[in-house]
Amino acid sequence: MKIINYLLLGSLPFMANCQTKKTEPLAVKKNETKIKKMTLPTDPKNIDTITLGAGCFWCTEALFQQVNGVLTVRSGYAGGHVDNPTYEEVCDKTTGHAEVIQLTYDSTVVGLAKILEVFFKTHDPTTLNQQGGDKGPQYRSAIFYHNLNQLKVATQIKTELDKSGAWSNPIVTEITPITKYFDAELYHQNYYNQNKNNNSYCGYVIQPKLDKFKKVFADLLK
Repeated sequence: MKIINYLLLGSLPFMANCQTKKTEPLAVKKNETKIKKMTLPTDPKNIDTITLGAGCFWCTEALFQQVNGVLTVRSGYAGGHVDNPTYEEVCDKTTGHAEVIQLTYDSTVVGLAKILEVFFKTHDPTTLNQQGGDKGPQYRSAIFYHNLNQLKVATQIKTELDKSGAWSNPIVTEITPITKYFDAELYHQNYYNQNKNNNSYCGYVIQPKLDKFKKVFADLLK
């Protein structure tokens, strides 16, 4: 598989540090449950799901919501050994979970290779259990595949990137089958869109990443 123009963006401010503790707002806005839903294609065979861990799920969710062909994005937890973990338990590193996004996409609009291109370009896949200043297994780089085709594509892309020398250090992204996925708490869902006007973290961390993302991936935007 040919990797499409992997000009890496490690020097760009995609990997600004996320807060290690994300506390629930004092009051959850009444419209928080009204997360925008896109109309799914009429042919369900074109819809696929993949689960990705790339550090802070607030940031990753906001980026993938911009990609044309991505239908839904949910923030959650995967890769652990405890059912229905809370955010506090995940932060305490007692459950083995990673912060992830689970996205559905129309494969006739955006292919898996493009989704993984966005994934690899917008975080550092060479730092074990760490993204910037965020440290811990919950911030690990991970691809949780849902079918054998995803395993094949993800493995091939990872192998080719390692051989290309795109990073000076080897890629440590884990590629494992999805077992159980759990939605994160409601206040984590659609976080940027719900809080961009009243949370400084959105302005200082997520907004610059989004601005850079829109320039680099202009051809993928909705």
